[in-house]
Amino acid sequence: MPSPADGQADLIAYLDFHTEAGVDVALDEQPHDRFTEADAPEPAPRARAAPARRAPVREAAHSSPPPPPPDTPRAPPRATFGRAAAAEPEAAAGDAREHARNAASLEELETILAGFESCPLKFTAKNLVFGDGNPQARVMFLGEAPGADEDRIGKPFMGRSGQLLDKMMAAIGLDRTSAYIANVVPWRPPGNRNPTPQEVAMCRPFVERQIELVDPELIVCLGAPATQTLTGTKDGILKTRGRFFSYALPGREARLLATLHPAFLLRQPLQKRLAWRDFRSLRVALDGKA
Repeated sequence: MPSPADGQADLIAYLDFHTEAGVDVALDEQPHDRFTEADAPEPAPRARAAPARRAPVREAAHSSPPPPPPDTPRAPPRATFGRAAAAEPEAAAGDAREHARNAASLEELETILAGFESCPLKFTAKNLVFGDGNPQARVMFLGEAPGADEDRIGKPFMGRSGQLLDKMMAAIGLDRTSAYIANVVPWRPPGNRNPTPQEVAMCRPFVERQIELVDPELIVCLGAPATQTLTGTKDGILKTRGRFFSYALPGREARLLATLHPAFLLRQPLQKRLAWRDFRSLRVALDGKA
């Protein structure tokens, strides 16, 4: 006979399945028997009341003020920071840029980002995935967005992709004590879908400020989305991988290396040879030989 604990475990597994599938909102607090509702008779239509006649409007003694001329300047848009996620993407991105600029440390930036409510991804994710590793490291790895494991733990690259990234770093003498890791988007999109361009635009000021505060010598973009976000290129990752770009930081320029995302390598293991070439180039650059 199954125990109550078994039933609770099945219920949790059932809820986890729907969460992984992107189901995050219940339609109602109480369940409905839709089969019974289908057999119920339809309610009789109600007669519409005749519209009431309105009395004629007399002309006011004083006419209303004329409309403003077309060249009247509009009032500045209201700030969206800390408000509902229904804000316009352009206004939300501008608001994010203003607040990110004021962060004087990574801790302050994380606090500001945790209170940023203009990105709808915050309300479907379990945790903010800000960063991991050593903020004083010379190299910073940047991915696209968290997955299910990262969303649960609250740190970037914690699942199978993270395990592969750890092995790739170890192959050139790096680990999470000698590198810093983050994502362009700090919240997991529902169902592991790709973040939309609007969502990336809302989060971009925060990751740009995060890079400035870490101030790395080398930035490694893992995959096309991170590379395209920071460099502006439209080329695919197989064309940009292995190339070094310049990334402007306050007072200097850092070097940015594009390479393949570990998740892509898990799907196409034969491409690991290309990633190995890129990581060897990274090692050479860290050693000051290129």
